Amino acid sequence: MEISVTRDVFRLAEVFTISRGSRSEARVLTVHVSDGGHRGWGECVPYARYGETLDSVEAQIAGLPGDVTRAALPGLLPPGAARNAVDCALWDLEAKRAGKRVWELAGLAAPGPEVTAFTLSLAAPEAMEAAARRNAHRPVLKIKLGAGADDMARLEAVRRGAPDARIIVDANEGWSAGVYAELAPHLLRLGVALVEQPLPAGEDEALSGMERPVPVCADESCHDRASLPALKGKYDVVNIKLDKTGGLTEALALREAARAEGYGVMVGCMVGSSLAMAPAVLVAQGAAYTDLDGPLLLAEDRDNALTFDDAGVHPPGAALWG
Repeated sequence: MEISVTRDVFRLAEVFTISRGSRSEARVLTVHVSDGGHRGWGECVPYARYGETLDSVEAQIAGLPGDVTRAALPGLLPPGAARNAVDCALWDLEAKRAGKRVWELAGLAAPGPEVTAFTLSLAAPEAMEAAARRNAHRPVLKIKLGAGADDMARLEAVRRGAPDARIIVDANEGWSAGVYAELAPHLLRLGVALVEQPLPAGEDEALSGMERPVPVCADESCHDRASLPALKGKYDVVNIKLDKTGGLTEALALREAARAEGYGVMVGCMVGSSLAMAPAVLVAQGAAYTDLDGPLLLAEDRDNALTFDDAGVHPPGAALWG
């Protein structure tokens, strides 16, 4: 089997900002696997927060043996972007070989559309209010906070701009336990449904046993099933991202393990193309929260891109993936 990697760049529709910085394009790695008769592909987004670069992830993939299988991958690569792209490419290859869809091979029910959140970039309150007004028709808005004293002003502005939307707040590790406790009554007042990763992943012990009137979701603190024991008593929901789990295989296993332990499930994404979102749509079936808006933030996308409409994000067609 042949494994090849290309680097692709997708322009964003507008500059995207979180508390860690800004970007104007999505830089991704595309992995192709071929057995000579069939060809599968997958995408990953290396993330600096986890010590990944395009170079480091490409080197991990280049070191794989040509006869690699999905079953062998966890012993060859750690959870992360490299394993994700290869795992998803192998799923796509298997589906094409079998003449079936991935969800059939995985023993899943045929998927349908899932309502997805739409993310508002971190900006000044007046700019975020204007963005909220432009997107007030969307049922769920996710807003980036965690940048300091103006967070409440930003949240108030978004609520003015989109009075009927369900709101998810993503602090991107930018708060402390004290800030969460101070803001929680205001979050409730403004109808915030969920707070994502308020504290740094290495400092989230402060959440243990703490009253959480607004549910708290683990993002940077949750990568794969091995993360779950450390989350007990701290979090109510886990955010499953394929670039953290290392692909669809572990994402599906994490989903079932998290539900068995009583966690709500959110399925999220890095900023990538429809190819990166396609397998995540399968994981998002029945999730409490879906955040697969990556393609909506792009000025350009893959051919045969995912469909987004009033029903949400639709499963991929076979021409895209799976």
